[in-house]
Amino acid sequence: MNDNLTADRPTFVTHLECSLTGERYAADALHNLSRAGRPLLVRYDLDAARAALPRDVLTARQTDLWRWRELLPIRHARNVVSLGEVETPLIPIPASAGPNVLVKDEGRLPTGSFKARGLVMAVAMAKELGVTRIAMPTNGNAGAALAAYATRVGIETIVFCPEDTPEVNVREIAAQGARVWRVNGLIDDCGAIVGRGAAEGRWFDFSTLKEPYRIEGKKTMGLELAAQLGWRLPRAIFYPTGGGTGLIGMWKAFDEMEKLGWIGAERPRMFAVQAAGCAPIVRAFEAGEEHAERWEDAHTIAAGIRVPRAVGDFLILRAVRESGGKAVAVGDPAILAAVDECARRDGLLLCPEGGATLAAYRQALRDGEVDEDEEVVLFNCATGLKYPLPAAEQRLDRHKTIDFDGL
Repeated sequence: MNDNLTADRPTFVTHLECSLTGERYAADALHNLSRAGRPLLVRYDLDAARAALPRDVLTARQTDLWRWRELLPIRHARNVVSLGEVETPLIPIPASAGPNVLVKDEGRLPTGSFKARGLVMAVAMAKELGVTRIAMPTNGNAGAALAAYATRVGIETIVFCPEDTPEVNVREIAAQGARVWRVNGLIDDCGAIVGRGAAEGRWFDFSTLKEPYRIEGKKTMGLELAAQLGWRLPRAIFYPTGGGTGLIGMWKAFDEMEKLGWIGAERPRMFAVQAAGCAPIVRAFEAGEEHAERWEDAHTIAAGIRVPRAVGDFLILRAVRESGGKAVAVGDPAILAAVDECARRDGLLLCPEGGATLAAYRQALRDGEVDEDEEVVLFNCATGLKYPLPAAEQRLDRHKTIDFDGL
């Protein structure tokens, strides 16, 4: 058994804090949003953690998500749930992006996407806090991760997804024990249904950033990245941004690591990547706004970033601006071209959202916003095997003469 799962778990968590007002909330009680209607952030006693947790201790542990246990919110090891949350590799793609670009391939995680990071933490905390019934809206991969982890700990789960959610996602949600409903609308329409049911006391609302703990799972991407690069950070990160939990989580992780003395003050430029058909964060960034209005008629092949309105919009925009980065939109043709080229030239099958980061990197390179000699990390958020692939219809008849020169 993994020692990281069985060891004592002296978390340094102290309280929760409203991301807008700073108001404090108890750490060991069930919460959705703050009284101001904004996400709650988990806070830790980082001074105590710094004294008790030298970086070398982390380096010596098994390289999985649970190596960071003191900086995660779970108090009791008995509430940990796991399907094997491995450290995901950094894959060079020199042919399609150049010698200094690495892809953090999150498709290696349980249920095939980075949603496993956030949902494993949120479900473990739901178990710890006594939740018995959960509902959530999803564009696909989050629902699959929720279904898997909630089923594992016996929490009843209901998932609502847009009717054009990729078929494999709908089926895997159902196969892993959740009740899944297709809704004739977008993810925020599904979220409205979840919100109404939660207000009636039917279930606990697990929507993105409407509970505090998905961020804590997603921040392990930032912790892991620093450790993989020898306790430094890349010059730029391109991150596919819908609800933005991972971008917010990584930015939080960088701050915590600096306070722990594990890294210095230098930060990567954060590029929030959206699809041209659904780019509320890009529009708000370019207009200098702190909040993003709902994007009407949202459409893109990259379903995972088709989020018309993000409750954590101001946190995404804050991180992008503080880092000196940018919010970038790319069109579906560029996304498809990037997926195709990375597969054909580098042998790495990206999901559409991962393809969006490669397309955005190329666009930023053309625009002079990154240099080809800078170390850059792109996030591929799911295995490309979950998405429709081009047909391959060539056949041979073994009974006929084969023209080997024509193969």
